[in-house]
Amino acid sequence: MKRNPAVCAIAAVFSFLAASAVPAFCGQVAPYRLTLEEAIRKGMEANVSVLVAGTRVMEADGSRERRLSAYLPHVRIETPFAYQTVNIKAQGINFPGAPSVVGPFTTWDFRAYADQTLLDLQSYHSLKASEKDQQARRNDYQDVRNLVIRQIAGLYLNAEAAIAQVDAARSRVTNSETLEKLARDQHDAGVATGLDVLRAQVQLANDRQALLVARNDVKLSLMTLARSIGLSPGTPLELAETLEFRKLEAPQVEDGVTAALEDRADYRSLHAQRESLDEQIKASRSRYLPKLVLSGNYGGSGQQLSEIEPSGAIRVNLILSIFDLDREGERKEIDGRLKRIEQQLADQRFGVELDVREAMLNLESAADQVAVAQTGLELAARELELAGDRFKNGVANNIEVVNAQDSLARAQQNRIIALTSHVDAKIALARALGDTEKTYKLFLGIQ
Repeated sequence: MKRNPAVCAIAAVFSFLAASAVPAFCGQVAPYRLTLEEAIRKGMEANVSVLVAGTRVMEADGSRERRLSAYLPHVRIETPFAYQTVNIKAQGINFPGAPSVVGPFTTWDFRAYADQTLLDLQSYHSLKASEKDQQARRNDYQDVRNLVIRQIAGLYLNAEAAIAQVDAARSRVTNSETLEKLARDQHDAGVATGLDVLRAQVQLANDRQALLVARNDVKLSLMTLARSIGLSPGTPLELAETLEFRKLEAPQVEDGVTAALEDRADYRSLHAQRESLDEQIKASRSRYLPKLVLSGNYGGSGQQLSEIEPSGAIRVNLILSIFDLDREGERKEIDGRLKRIEQQLADQRFGVELDVREAMLNLESAADQVAVAQTGLELAARELELAGDRFKNGVANNIEVVNAQDSLARAQQNRIIALTSHVDAKIALARALGDTEKTYKLFLGIQ
């Protein structure tokens, strides 16, 4: 098929703007460059947990408006028209010679009715309970967003680590190719044996296989990342950020725990739920208290449209419940939920402290591991250099070279693991302290 340059250019523009795959007939397209901040933003927009939590906030808002309506005026208009007969005898009206049934006749009525609650403590406390529940749902929504940030950042970190593994594997292949050529040259010069060449070739084959595995891991990690942020798994991605060490000065443990208990959305949600149950208990107690309602109507009525005359009424109703067994069952339900929330609060308090302490310990340990791993990598690189020089000068065979190559591979792996652990510990600390959406950029060094 002949390729149209204009079509390919347009497709490439749409691929950049929408991060969508370009049709195959346009050929290879530059991958979409993705930053961590953008990945998190796209993940927020596409993650089903965030969307579901948002609907729960909407539901809580609606429940609060319904509770509020109990204290707002209720106005309606009725315009009944009746064509009827009436059995007056059945109503107790009985005169000699008078018919039992009168009519038929028509009745017209146009009337507006209004009701206004003046005093209803049960509805008042129900409204307060719904406001606390609304606050709890918003905290749940924020907690889900914080959790999604943790997940997306973790997937982005996994992709960064996979790319770092490819870079390390590629460098090892380059070294192995150089050392394999050196072994052949030494063999041709009569300095090395055929076994030395074979060892170098085996090492080169192993390193090439490791590079293939690492490249496949990158593709898999990028596919998973694309899927998690609402893109097609086939979308070509390129990470704008690389795995590197940025030191973070963590707060004191006691300060971190105090801040977490104030900022953690999941902990605040439990507190709001408890306050909602307190208001529900007050509402249950108020069921036996009097209610005062002002109501009235005004309109016109008559048998014919031409005979309609105005009329109306205003009245105050005092409503007092004398016996209501349902209140006892309601109170038991609320007491059970309140006890459950208090148990969850006590457990969550220790859970928050554990999360903070664990994240800080991991952060400190990972920082130390990065320093040690960097030193180990430098030493392994120096070992390989010296082993290569010894082999080149005919002082030793290439067993030392192969061993040094293995040491370098382990050192590279250790450094990548340490860097990954350090970044992951920073993400975990941001999540543990709460308010993740505002602090993750600071913790990860994002400008």
